[in-house]
Amino acid sequence: MLHGIPTSRRQFIRAALASGLLASFDLDRLWAAPRNGIPYRKLGRTGEEVSIVGLGGFHIGQKPTEEEAIRIVRTALDQGINFLDNCWDYNGGESEVRMGKALSGGGYRERTFVMSKIDSHSKAGAARQIDESLRRLQTDHIDLMQFHEVIRPDDPERIFAPGGSFEAMLEAKKAGKIRFIGFTGHKHPDIHLHMLEVAATQLFRFDTVQMPLNVMDAHYESFGRKVLPRLVEQEIGVLGMKPIGSGRILNSKTVEATECLHYAMNLPTSVVITGCDSLEILEQALAAARSFRPLNQQQVDDLLVRTAPAAPAGKFEGYKSSHEFDGTIQHPEWLA
Repeated sequence: MLHGIPTSRRQFIRAALASGLLASFDLDRLWAAPRNGIPYRKLGRTGEEVSIVGLGGFHIGQKPTEEEAIRIVRTALDQGINFLDNCWDYNGGESEVRMGKALSGGGYRERTFVMSKIDSHSKAGAARQIDESLRRLQTDHIDLMQFHEVIRPDDPERIFAPGGSFEAMLEAKKAGKIRFIGFTGHKHPDIHLHMLEVAATQLFRFDTVQMPLNVMDAHYESFGRKVLPRLVEQEIGVLGMKPIGSGRILNSKTVEATECLHYAMNLPTSVVITGCDSLEILEQALAAARSFRPLNQQQVDDLLVRTAPAAPAGKFEGYKSSHEFDGTIQHPEWLA
């Protein structure tokens, strides 16, 4: 036994790795020149290069004061991060407002790749949300706009239906308001696969896809096993989120924060988005990025063996098994 795991379980994990369920991906093709000690990677087929760690937008609209939030964003950019995450609905728009203030002046916007998300499934609603995000972020364009919370089995059909939000996205792109289009979700990998399939029927291929990628995901309803290979095959930029499971994975007492971040960085993610509600947590993320080196098979194996006992039924992945993280379930009016 190792770390309380029977030899048979360890052998199963090794077999899964060997069979490709948790395949080792070639990271060399993703690498770009580092900046300020932060590794950079290519964002799918877009031609863009993004920092291996991205700053999450939700947290900066909560715990910190506005002044602290602005300091966190600008410190991240000064230290080499260039990817900023946000969403139309985060904290009633406060997250975008604060980020917009941080980007105004000082040349910050010009060296930043800004991503945000919209909720509405209707063309009119999506167009309104896009314009509101532009206003709050104080910019004339958003580099990447994504359909947020694709978490219901019929969300893809609603988005791509006549008069749906996909039409608003295409018009916004044509007008120069957005540059690239992606989608996010955290519920079930099959919904992600369905979204890709519905898009293909419309002869459309997404630029990016965002999903939970962490040490617990590898064991339960895994996006890493089911969706990640498809994205790599189609050269779609991979945005990893919840690398620490909103902090809950640390409660399992099986892994440390830096190990969580390194595991997600070891996957073919263009960027790993992590929430930072203080300069201390930001420094932790920066240090993890600067110290990252590709993990060997033994290191990956050890992480998965250690986390396996805590993983059944998604115990530390509540976003998959409950509605606690589902903003559009709690606020269906956002979809209108």
